Formats: sequence, structure tokens, C-alpha cells
Amino acid sequence: MKEIDTILKNIKNKELLPVYFLHGEESFYIDLAVKHLEQDVLDEDEKAFNLTVVYGRDTNYLEVLSLARQYPMMGDKQLVIVKEAQDMKLNDEEPKALETYFENPVPSTILVVAHKSKKLDARRKFVKILDKSKMIFAFDKIKDYQLPAWIQSEMTAMGIKAAPNISHLLAEYLGNDLSRIANELNKLKIILKDGAVLDGKMVEEHIGISKDFNVFELQRALATKNQEKALSIAYYMGKNKKSNPVQMSFGILYNFFSNIIMYHTLAGQSPQSIASTLGVSPYAIKDYSEAARFYPLKHATRVISILREMDLKSKGLGVRQMDDDEIYTEMVYKILKVDELKVKV
Repeated sequence: MKEIDTILKNIKNKELLPVYFLHGEESFYIDLAVKHLEQDVLDEDEKAFNLTVVYGRDTNYLEVLSLARQYPMMGDKQLVIVKEAQDMKLNDEEPKALETYFENPVPSTILVVAHKSKKLDARRKFVKILDKSKMIFAFDKIKDYQLPAWIQSEMTAMGIKAAPNISHLLAEYLGNDLSRIANELNKLKIILKDGAVLDGKMVEEHIGISKDFNVFELQRALATKNQEKALSIAYYMGKNKKSNPVQMSFGILYNFFSNIIMYHTLAGQSPQSIASTLGVSPYAIKDYSEAARFYPLKHATRVISILREMDLKSKGLGVRQMDDDEIYTEMVYKILKVDELKVKV
């Protein structure tokens, strides 16, 4: 991501901006940027006098600007970091105060604002001032289809050798929580011996993803209506619910069958166009094409209803609460027999 590369390059070359306003939904890169700014900008002796860290819940923008206008006690620079800035609420006078400061920031201060979880309103004048001065950095969530490449890149950077498709397995199971993925990769790096190749068995042992019995293998079996395999995987997952939380499985299957519905509505468009609309890799389109043959639009819509029904049953809403092994077995059976069942849509 070029934004984090720019910030790390600034630090390395000691070409620091007076303001680093970090915002967006991808907290992993915001945390990474703050970590390097906090650790690497000032010497250890300087940090005692010229490093101030505050949290959004405990302050406001006027107090932050007051800190930014102070001068360093020793050395040439002071560093002011605001973490969890999304907890601060702008009052009526603060936008104007921010505009004034960002138009003429104190050159001896490096102000870092970490505004996570959401983007700022680009229409605000102070945001436009930051943008014009290239002092604002937006971090968007990585798309699901980009995750395997991102994981592979991280493994390469960490010196982890992996078997084919391991990055896809990790991406599908761990989701797009980059912090969680990074933590799991660090754990695996410590465990791996020199020259060892990360394979499905190691992933299963240390992260809890069975290479043969997981929601993605279940999804593949359901996609082609492989009854024997699907029921076998469902039985295993139900008996190993700690490694296969049923709510996570609902989410993944819901997304898959929702995409099948979308695939039907996009019939006639190019694979590249369909992939773009679904937000998946073009290589995944053949899987949706095959699944769509087994699940016509009407049946795919019924599967969504089945998943909602099983979600309610897993929570004991309207019926007795069912164990996970019962949930998995009933859900898979109903999906496989969706063309024979009467389901309320």
C-alpha cells in the first residue's frame, strides 16, 4: 500500500511532514504507521521530553492543537500522537481551528492523528487543506480477492516458504482482519524450522484449520452437490466446533450463495465484468459458473432462507437451541435437497 510506503520512506530519509492525519477502515496500516512514527522519529533521550501521546476519548481537538503549538523542550522536534481519534467529536469551533493550524502548522511539531474505523468527510475544508498539502493518508480495506496475494507477499517478506494455495486457505479462513493474519503468520514463523515449508498439516495443527474438513471444503462439496463429502465434512465440523464456529460458517456460505444469485443476474456479461461486480478474482468465476448449474436462481435464493433459518435455530430463537453438530447436519441436508424442499423465501 503506497500510503504506508510513503510514511516509512519519510521516516527513513528524515523528511518528515508537520502533520500525518491517518484515517480509514484499515486499522492495521494505521497502527503500523503510528508504531513506526512513535518508535523511530525521536531518539530515546528525546522521547522523555518531546513525545506526547493522548487518546481521543480523553481529549479534544482544541487541546491537541494547544499541544501542537508548544515547542520542544530539548532537541529540534516534538512529536504529538493522538490515538483513537475517532472518539473525538468535532464541536462548532474546532473545524475552523483545524483549518487555521493545518494552513500554517508549527514546523517544530510532528502531529500524528490516528482516526480509525472510518474516513473523514472529504467535503470539509480542513480535509481539503490536508489533501492539498499531502498530509492526509487514507487506508481502505483490502478487497477479499486481494487477500491471498497480500498474504503471499507478507510470507515472502517474512521469509516463510509455503505450499501452493496456503495463502488462499488462510485468506478464506481468517478473513480480511490483517492484524489477525499478521499475528498468525508471526506465530507460524516462530514455529517453522529453517528451510521448512508451511503446509496444510502445519496450518491445521497451529491455527486450527483442517485442510480436508473446513468450511471452504464444505462450500466446494455443496457447490457441486457432492452429498457424501458434504455430509462427512459437516459431521466432522460439528464435532470440532471450537475450530469451526457455526456463525463463521453461516457468514461464508451466505456470501458464497449470495454471489451465486448475483452471478445469475449478471448472465451474459464477461467473466472480468462479473468478477469485478462480485469483488472476486477472475479465476473464481469458473467455480461460480459450475455452482450456478447446480443451483438455479430460485434454488440459490432458497439456500439463503435455509441459512437464515439455521442461524435462528443456532441461537434458540423460536425453537429449542440446537447443538452445532445438529445444525451442520440439518443445514447441509437441506441445502443439498433444496430443489425438493418448500422453503419460505
